[in-house]
Amino acid sequence: MARDMIRDILAREKPGGPVTVQGWARTVRAQKHVIFMQLNDGSCLADLQAVVAEDHPDFAALRVIGAGAALEVTGELAESAGKGQRFEIMADQITVHGDADPTAYPLQKKRVSFEVMREKLAHLRPRAKTFGAVFRVRNALSHAIHTFFQDRGFVWVHTPIITASDAEGAGEMFRVTTLDPVAPPRTQAGDVDFGKDFFARPTFLTVSGQLEAELYALALSNVYTFGPTFRAENSNTSRHLAEFWMVEPEVAFCDIHGNMDLAEAFLKHLFRTVLDDCAEDMAFFNQWIEKSTCKTLEHIVESPFERLTYTEAVDLLERSGEKFEYPVSWGKDLQSEHERYLCEKKIGRPVIVTDYPKDIKAFYMRLNDDAKTVRGMDVLVPRLGEIIGGSQREDRLDVLERRIDECGLDPSHYWWYFDTRRFGSVEHAGFGLGFERLVQFVTGMANIRDVIPFPRTPNNADY
Repeated sequence: MARDMIRDILAREKPGGPVTVQGWARTVRAQKHVIFMQLNDGSCLADLQAVVAEDHPDFAALRVIGAGAALEVTGELAESAGKGQRFEIMADQITVHGDADPTAYPLQKKRVSFEVMREKLAHLRPRAKTFGAVFRVRNALSHAIHTFFQDRGFVWVHTPIITASDAEGAGEMFRVTTLDPVAPPRTQAGDVDFGKDFFARPTFLTVSGQLEAELYALALSNVYTFGPTFRAENSNTSRHLAEFWMVEPEVAFCDIHGNMDLAEAFLKHLFRTVLDDCAEDMAFFNQWIEKSTCKTLEHIVESPFERLTYTEAVDLLERSGEKFEYPVSWGKDLQSEHERYLCEKKIGRPVIVTDYPKDIKAFYMRLNDDAKTVRGMDVLVPRLGEIIGGSQREDRLDVLERRIDECGLDPSHYWWYFDTRRFGSVEHAGFGLGFERLVQFVTGMANIRDVIPFPRTPNNADY
């Protein structure tokens, strides 16, 4: 008999007929005359109860089955008399595919903290309700990202993971090398001789696919990347990961205004999709994790995004009368507390801030005519602050060369990037969205390490 997924069974209009469910026991309650098994197969948040009557030939043996066991149950789908459930299986055939010692299985009824899950039980945490819901939502958001761009004619470009350039200029990169770390070859000056390395030069794990995506936008018009990126920042906080995923669209013949339009439509599509397609999981997060999450997402979907220049934003903050932890002044980057004030208190809806001072932004952002600001943009949302960062890119070769020099970067590493400005340069724009921050925001989870299957952080590369 074919397997029936619990999600599909619970979507039926009425009970009746045989079903076969394969999953894991969340709980097993063995009473004198009946055994109740709560099964979950990961297809949805809800469990399906299997009822084993005392006349079942294996009744005595099944009484010792514990939570965590992998089971296959075949029986008649019946209307349930229990509260909070429509259907249950009157078990006929039960196969134990994998037993679990009930005295040792760690995911019992008692609550296990997220910290313990993260640090000691990461290999089992997908079986917990919260994490099953997190990764179903993560999956839905991944699909929605591709749907959004593919439906608009964007081409998905696989940008390199190994790179010789630092797109952000931050320098916090993981080195990739085949040289002997104990005794690397050295030049006559005593420096490490990277000419003997696999790529004959220093190489790193990428922090962004943006620069490479720009090359393809200047040939295919509309492209996007969606892949892993890496940052060797030694930060042990709830907001940092050493390995994370980024979504980075790049659009040719597009200015900062078109970029803002794209970012707003993108976020609204993602949030609308997850509210519609993951209603059960989102209701769970709204009840148990962050009580404002669904309301916040609905508000973002329904609201036009406000657009302010950085100078206007700073003026509003300086005149707010608020006592911020970090002082506000023109030329300093905005902090989360400033961004949230603009969204939550002053404006009351998402905000896109543009035209930042050039000294606090990357070299690739297009310099404005005032020579002080660049056409950068940050999308700010309630409860989080910045969720998207982007810009119109600098398409003028002479200005780009000057900006790279001002930022202290080696221009020889960007010769290929310069060529795109020499041959058929056009205005173009794009943005980046940290995927884990998106999942964290949507679900309300407090720690970013709880929204990625295998978190990579300082001193942690298990699994």
